[in-house]
Parts: sequence; C-alpha cells; structure tokens
Amino acid sequence: MDILILLAVFTLLCAIGVPVAYSLGLSALVAAFWIDIPLEAVMLKISDGVDNFSLLAIPFFVLAGAIMAEGGMARRLVNLARVFVGWIRGGLALVNIVASTLFGCISGSSVADTASIGSVMIPEMIKRGYPRVFATNITICGSVQAIVLPPSHNSVIYSIAAGGTISIAHLFMAGIFPGLLFGLCLVVLVLVIAKKRNFPRGEPISLRDSLKIALDSIWGLVTIVIILGGILSGIFTATESAAVACIYAFLVTMFVYRDCKWSQLPHLVHRTVKTVAMVMMLIGFSVAFGYLMALMQLPAKATAFFLTLTDNKYVMLLLVNILLLALGTFMDLAPMLLICTPILLPMMIKLGVDPIHFGMIMLINLGIGLITPPVGPTLFVGCAIGKVTIEQVSKELWPFYGAMCMALLIITYVPAISLWLPSLIKL
Repeated sequence: MDILILLAVFTLLCAIGVPVAYSLGLSALVAAFWIDIPLEAVMLKISDGVDNFSLLAIPFFVLAGAIMAEGGMARRLVNLARVFVGWIRGGLALVNIVASTLFGCISGSSVADTASIGSVMIPEMIKRGYPRVFATNITICGSVQAIVLPPSHNSVIYSIAAGGTISIAHLFMAGIFPGLLFGLCLVVLVLVIAKKRNFPRGEPISLRDSLKIALDSIWGLVTIVIILGGILSGIFTATESAAVACIYAFLVTMFVYRDCKWSQLPHLVHRTVKTVAMVMMLIGFSVAFGYLMALMQLPAKATAFFLTLTDNKYVMLLLVNILLLALGTFMDLAPMLLICTPILLPMMIKLGVDPIHFGMIMLINLGIGLITPPVGPTLFVGCAIGKVTIEQVSKELWPFYGAMCMALLIITYVPAISLWLPSLIKL
C-alpha cells in the first residue's frame, strides 16, 4: 500500500501537468507523511542530493557547449565533415552525421546538437535537393550520439542515480564506441537510402581548401583533446576537465573565432543557469523520491518481481530494453535516469551485468526516446528548425528507428563495446 501511494501520487501529478521535478518532490512528501517519516528527513535528502562535487561538471559542460554552439563551432565542424564524406552520394546526409558526432563530443547534449547542426545542415540539404523531412530526420537521429559521447552530462546524472559508486571518467570512456557504432549504423542506412533515391553527390574539396578548413576547425577540436586527454593522463578529474573546457571554449570563441559578441554572454549564462537550475532541482527531488523508494524496499521488490518472469540475463536485457523504449516515449531522459536506475540497476547487477555497461544501455534507450513522440524534446527542436510537423517526421522515422535499434541490440549483447576502453584505464 505504501508503494502504491508513492507511485499513484507521482503518476497523478504528472497526469495533471505538474512538472516532473515537482511531481517527484511532492509525491515524496506525501509518501513520507503517509508512513510517518519526519518531513525534515526528506528535506535533508533533497539538500544532500545536490551537495555533490561531481555535479559541478554539469554547469561547466552545459556552458562550454552553449559558448561553442554560439561561437560558430557547428559551422566549422560541418565544413570539416564535408572534406571527408561530402563527395559521396548522399554526402550531405553523411556530413550531417559526422558533424553531429564531432559536435556531440563538445556539447554533450542532443538538443544542443540538433539546434546547432540543424540550423546549418537542414537548410543546406533542402537547397541541394534533399527532402525536407529526410533532412530533419537525419539531423535529430544523428544528434542522439551526443547522449553517450563524452562529455555527456547524462553520464554524470546516471552516476549520481547509481549512488555515486560509478566513475564518471569510466562512463565517459565507455560511451565512445557505442556512440561511434550508433553513428555507423545511421551511415549505413543513409548509404542505402541515397543509392535507392539517387541523392546527389557533393563536389570534392581541393587539398588547399581542405587544409584551410582543417586549420580553422582545429581550435574547437582541441576541446575534445582537453576533456579526454586530461582525464586519461590523470592531469585532472572529469569534473575539473569540465571547468578547463569551459575556460578554453570561452577563450577560443571570444578571442580566436570572434563569432560570438560580448553582448550575447549574459544571455548564454542566463540560459545555462536556467538549465542547470532545472537539472539540480530534478536531482534533489529525485534523491528524496529514491530515499522513500528505498524505505519501502521498492528496488528489492521490483528485482524479485522481474526475476519471477525470467532469470535469463539475455531475456531480461531484452525486456528492459522494451520497457525503457516504452517509458522514454512519455518522459524526458534525465527524470527517467533518476527514477529507473535505482530500481533496475540492482536487478542487473544481480544478473551479472556490469553497471557501466548497463549505463550505456539506459542512455541509448532513453536517447531514442528523445526523438519519439509524444514527448521528445529533440524531435520538437528538429521539427521547428526543419519547418515540418511531428506527424510528417514520424511517418518516415521507421527506417531510422530500425538502424538505431540495431545499434542498441549490438551494444546490449556485446558488452566489450562499452567496457573495453574503461578496462584500459585506472582512475
């Protein structure tokens, strides 16, 4: 009955339109009152939830991505991608995917990736004869890579949801190959579609122009080297790398590229503060919600229930994938991470699934949810930029879902893709 009260209040509040963060907090308070837990204990848990040094990485990475997005980095990465794949049939679609991969390693955000790359690539693809809906679809699907590629702030959230026991640096390393595999599956799909629909080829870029483009984009690419190189070399932690990357992004944008005006900085900071405030509020309330779940032994009971269905690890992984894909259509990524991780992770560990590997599975599943109606923020942003309706996009997304689910299954059942790189580093 206690668990029913907690979940029923949360579901009811979400159903009537209360924001997820407030729904988590209010349902935790109602449940605490129901089982006669002092409300002060809930407030302390909310405070403890955001009192974590690792969380400092989130505002720094969000601000660094915002600065680079406004500073012309997306346009330069598109030009760099055009050098490598722009001459192939369907080359602009491939450029879109490669540029999303590169920008994902800087922004760590699917929505930021779609907004930045999409504003450059969608009009250009339409101009070159690509269907508007196809251009929108390839943009939003390519941006999902940013969910797992470092510096993914969602990896930080997963680490916090798992009780802070999983290294953020290891999660960053674990996301590299899954992100690249995800992009590769989309590339294969684009090549097939391009041949079938006879999409245009781009013109090869001369060696001289290629070198000029590479030199122009190298300042931004160094951001990736700073983040990964600093962590791998042990010079600084994942959190410290976020601060260094933020400072570097500011210096490059304001003094090297000079595409961002000083008058825009207050707006960028304000936007970052709003985003971070929402994330921190969500984390604090989710910790209180998790505290009540633990008191009611919900994770243990959920584990026991799932294990009554099957004790086969591979069947369970398939069931969890289906569950997460379904839930991802109704709720945003961060809340789902914070709610589902404490429930599902103990069961996965009991079945012998590495928590780092399971983190990649969750991130990819919920990342696909970002482009799935009815609740898909990346889908909404892409449709706004492409000037198409959600209905138009949804009708033609099925081949892309097939490619993404293929990547998901490979990542799920081949753990080495996620675990090989983390096994090489000792942090």
